[in-house]
Amino acid sequence: MLQFNPSKRPVNMPSAISRQKASPAESHVQRDALSYCVVQSPVGRILLAGNARTLTHLSFQDGRHPMDPDPRWIYSEQPFQRPMRQLNEYFSGKRKTFSIPLTPKGTPFQQRVWQALQTIPYGQTLSYGEIAKAIGKPTAARAVGAANGQNPISIIVPCHRVIGSNGKLVGYGGGLSIKDALLVHESKHQP
Repeated sequence: MLQFNPSKRPVNMPSAISRQKASPAESHVQRDALSYCVVQSPVGRILLAGNARTLTHLSFQDGRHPMDPDPRWIYSEQPFQRPMRQLNEYFSGKRKTFSIPLTPKGTPFQQRVWQALQTIPYGQTLSYGEIAKAIGKPTAARAVGAANGQNPISIIVPCHRVIGSNGKLVGYGGGLSIKDALLVHESKHQP
């Protein structure tokens, strides 16, 4: 399902990155260094970024807002075995929740919104207004929409499950076609 393929690296990504093993003195630095890889998924190329302990980004590289990796990041699929396995299980309909350590960077308000997104059950949707009420800010639907749009870890922090108050699909960093594909996928695999 997900496939690591360095030849699918976007044009703006480095084509040759050293993958030398760290010496014991460097192991702490390497463990904390940010790495990234690009994998092919049923909804297009996905960039995963993080370190050996936690995921910081999941970006749709074929969507409206692809992510340019920081030039200091190391290109390696090794730190992403667990996220790749869980994403494969998700795309095959076997996984409904994720158990991956996450460290998205954002304001305290964004963090509250992203935590609320993780409570939306698989295959269900909520409106921006419902999320605003859930975090105790009932008049902040637009701010919730903005925070939703800044979510750095799509799918796992399921911003695709948030819809307009009229029930329509609105705004999605990966594009509405990806949002629709994820919601259709989840509806097919509802328990």
